[in-house]
Amino acid sequence: MSPHLTPLHEALAVLAEVWGAAGDATDLSRAQLVAVNDALGVLERRTSAVHAEVAAGIAYESRAELGPEALAKQHGFRSPAKLIAASRGGSTGDATRLVKVGEATAPRVNLIGERLPAAYPAVRDALAVGAIGDQVAGMIISVLERTRCAAGAERVAAAERLLVEKAPGLSTDDVRRITARVEAWLDPDGVQPREEEIRGRRSLRLWERDGELHLELVTDVASGAPVKAALRGYVSAAFAARKDAVDADGADADRRSVEQLQADAFSLFCQHASECDRSHMPLAGAKVIVRVNLEDLTSGTGAGRIDGSDQPVSIAAVRRMAADGEIIPWVLGGGGEILDWGRGRRLFTKVQKLALAERDGGCAMCALPAEMTKVHHIDWWERDGGRTDLANGILLCETCHHRIHDNGWEIRIDGGGVAARVWFIPPPYVDPMRTPRLGGRARFDVVVAAA
Repeated sequence: MSPHLTPLHEALAVLAEVWGAAGDATDLSRAQLVAVNDALGVLERRTSAVHAEVAAGIAYESRAELGPEALAKQHGFRSPAKLIAASRGGSTGDATRLVKVGEATAPRVNLIGERLPAAYPAVRDALAVGAIGDQVAGMIISVLERTRCAAGAERVAAAERLLVEKAPGLSTDDVRRITARVEAWLDPDGVQPREEEIRGRRSLRLWERDGELHLELVTDVASGAPVKAALRGYVSAAFAARKDAVDADGADADRRSVEQLQADAFSLFCQHASECDRSHMPLAGAKVIVRVNLEDLTSGTGAGRIDGSDQPVSIAAVRRMAADGEIIPWVLGGGGEILDWGRGRRLFTKVQKLALAERDGGCAMCALPAEMTKVHHIDWWERDGGRTDLANGILLCETCHHRIHDNGWEIRIDGGGVAARVWFIPPPYVDPMRTPRLGGRARFDVVVAAA
């Protein structure tokens, strides 16, 4: 058997073992469903690794200099991506990514015929063992390729190792958050030019069709931050009012979806734009929080970030936003308010929530934006005599709050202040070993060691 197929056979063996003697999926127990899902994930990732190698081989045999002898043309396709897409039943874009991943992780040969390691060996190793799939590998390779010239080989290699270490077990959306921060670290001088390029493409299109008004807004994250904050604030206020109505009357009259709420909010904001009295606007305290390190702010290098956005913003944008109304600049390392209240007060303050948002990044469990969360006591106020201190507070959305209390999850905080780390410990029926899972902003933070 080819050594390339061995990982596939191993993954299939695990799948057969966890599926057991059950017939179809409806015969599987809950534990088997989870185990089969995990086994299918490994099989899919390992299959994509093999397919990436094959795709690179097809691309090589279809290179332009072969003319009519090119493999793809012989089979009636204009490009290797078209051939691969047809066999997979996927898009040409997915096939193109597969080719790029295969080429970037395949062994190379120099001009005198000597074999060289792959351009991205850590990505290749992670693919081979099924730790990541071709989609995540493609995202990692893309960001490293974009910054290679600016960062240099050593920093790129360090970033590659970090991304490969962080990516397993994360969704592509979460990996995208990390790659955005790694890109800002690799090429800090490129953040502002990218912002200006995106800002240059800003547009708001309006058109009517079949009795509907359509809007399409494209802008940079700094300019769009107040829009997001206002819309999310309205949605949060609507959901809070809906919950109060249920508690008081036992019925929920407001059944609007999030999309409908956002549409109503936008209409309301525009209606009151010329004579808006902010006290009458149900925004649930919507604010734009811009976070930046004091050292970066004073030196003019590095990048900041806006709560609720994954894309770093330049120091120039941070300074510009800090001069605007209703924008809160949160300079890390600065002094200020009392952050620990002990048993002196029950409810956490707004300043404490801002501090916890730096540690937790929003819901510490599912990463919903901070404005859609509340601060909860880890040790309950009444039952455990919990204190209203940062070390005993955590940002959770309503769903995750109930999940933790109803399903037996535990929370552990390591360290102190906003630099502390949040860990969620699953109940035994989820993980018999009860392996802690990292939560909060630390899941996406990047601290790249020297190469």
